[in-house]
Amino acid sequence: MYPKLIAIGPLTIHTYGFLIAIGFLIGLWLAVRQATKEGIFPTKIIDLGFYILLAAIIGSRLFFVVINLDHYLRNPLDIFKIWEGGLVFYGGVLLAIPTAIWYVRKNNLALWQTADIFAPSVAIGHVFGRLGCFAAGCCYGKTAQTLPWGVIFTDPDCLAPTDVLLHPTQLYESAGELIIFIILIVLRRYKSFNGQLFMTYLLLYSVLRFVVEFFRGDIARGFLIADISVSQSISAGMFLVTIIGLIILKRRNA
Repeated sequence: MYPKLIAIGPLTIHTYGFLIAIGFLIGLWLAVRQATKEGIFPTKIIDLGFYILLAAIIGSRLFFVVINLDHYLRNPLDIFKIWEGGLVFYGGVLLAIPTAIWYVRKNNLALWQTADIFAPSVAIGHVFGRLGCFAAGCCYGKTAQTLPWGVIFTDPDCLAPTDVLLHPTQLYESAGELIIFIILIVLRRYKSFNGQLFMTYLLLYSVLRFVVEFFRGDIARGFLIADISVSQSISAGMFLVTIIGLIILKRRNA
């Protein structure tokens, strides 16, 4: 919709990056606030937040590059154009989780307690991230003949097809993440074991992503078999692993 927030001469602030920054800062503030309540030194949470952000950006970009390797072999400099979109959330998770585990162990933090502190922050950060996708036009939806809430991109700089009615898949996922965020905030008051919030987030997100993928129109995200995308395959696997993880953590707590 509006890929460029501000453009003054050579200075350009992309809406995509701006909204991701806003989401990160809000998520980090929430994490620091909760960590303080639980007696964890805020500086450690702030440092961990920046490590996670860096790992997530690198991982999500590398995942997208691997999926579209032919293009980036021909245009290697395009790898660094993250303002044009092309960040796969699951790729970010795959690198951010081991990075977080390394930092948590190095600083003698409780792994699952820390994961629960960050779970709502990841959800709210993703809300703004998908709004950024909507502004840039990436992660766009399939064409729709008649759809009351469909969107038409007209800006020639956006990444979505222009002048075509599309499913607003970015908004679908953003709204879903907002619902997940609210669920996690409520569940925090009643959680019975450490790791419950983080695992619940992964469980709910895997379902959300699997459903939203059916409405996506950008084939660049890659497909495993037939109409099942790579992200849907990861979602299915993550759903099963998370169910097992919840059972193990609950039994361990008991």
